[in-house]
Amino acid sequence: MRDKGIVLATIIVLLVFIGSQMFFTLDETETAIITQFGEFVQAIQDPGLHIKLPWIQALHVMDSRVLSADGAPAEFLTRDRKRVLVDYVTRWRISDFHEFYRRVRVESVAQARLDDIVGSRLRQEVAGHDFIDLIREDREELMNRVTEDVRVLAEQLGIEVLDNRIKRTDLPDEVQDSVFARMQAERHRIAMRYRAEGAERGDAIRADADRQSTIILAEAYERSESIRGEGDARAAEIYAQAYGQDEEFFQFWRRLNAYSQIIGGKTKMVIRSDSDLLRFLESAGTP
Repeated sequence: MRDKGIVLATIIVLLVFIGSQMFFTLDETETAIITQFGEFVQAIQDPGLHIKLPWIQALHVMDSRVLSADGAPAEFLTRDRKRVLVDYVTRWRISDFHEFYRRVRVESVAQARLDDIVGSRLRQEVAGHDFIDLIREDREELMNRVTEDVRVLAEQLGIEVLDNRIKRTDLPDEVQDSVFARMQAERHRIAMRYRAEGAERGDAIRADADRQSTIILAEAYERSESIRGEGDARAAEIYAQAYGQDEEFFQFWRRLNAYSQIIGGKTKMVIRSDSDLLRFLESAGTP
C-alpha cells in the first residue's frame, strides 16, 4: 500500500512537471515565439492557455506593445562646427516576429541595433544643419526625415519604427561657459545700445519740453504785459475823467494819498503855515 502511494505521488509530480513544460499562458500584451531545435516554428499572439511539445520546443515570450528606446546622449558636430549633445528617443514595436527572432532574437539586442541606426542617421542630419536650426522649428522636419530613413532599415529586422524625437539638445560642459559668456556680452551690448538710444530720446524730449516752456512763458509774459498796459490805460482814463470833474478835489486826494504813503502811523511832522497840505486841510474844514 505504501509503495502504491509513492508511485502515485511520483506520477503526479511527473505529470505536473510535464504539464509545466507543455502548457503556458499569454497575456494580451505578449506574443509567444515557439522554436524547435533553435528554428522558428510559429508566433502565438492570442492571449490565454496554449500548448507546446515539452523539451523539444522552446518558448520565447516577447512584448507586443509599443516600446521606447532611449538612446544615450551622443555628441554630434553641426554644420557651423559646433559640438552638441543630443538626447533622443525612439518608439517602436515588433511587426514581424519571425524576422525579428531570426535577426535579433531579444529586445536588448534590438534596442542596441536601433541606437546604432538612429545615431548614424541623426549624425548625418545634424552635420547638415546649423546649431540654431536644431533648437528652432527645423528640428521637427529633421526628425521626420530621420524617422523615414530609419523605418526602412528597421523593417529588415522585423521592427516598425513609429517615431523619433529629440528630447534635449545641449552644449558640452566644456563649451557652455564660453557660450554663456558670449551670450552675456551680446545681451550687454544690446542693453547699452538701448540705454544710449533711450538717453538720446530723453534729451530730445527734454529739449522739446524746454523749448515749449520758453515759448509758453514768453507768450504769458507778453499777455501779462498787454493786460497790464490795458489796465494802466484804463486807470489813466479813469483818473483823467475824475480830474476833469473836480480838479481841485482830485489834487487834494492825490496829495493825501501821497502823504499817506510817505508818513507812517507814528511819524511826527512839522508843517509850515504856508504849506499846501495845511492849506488844503484848512480849506476842507471851511463851511
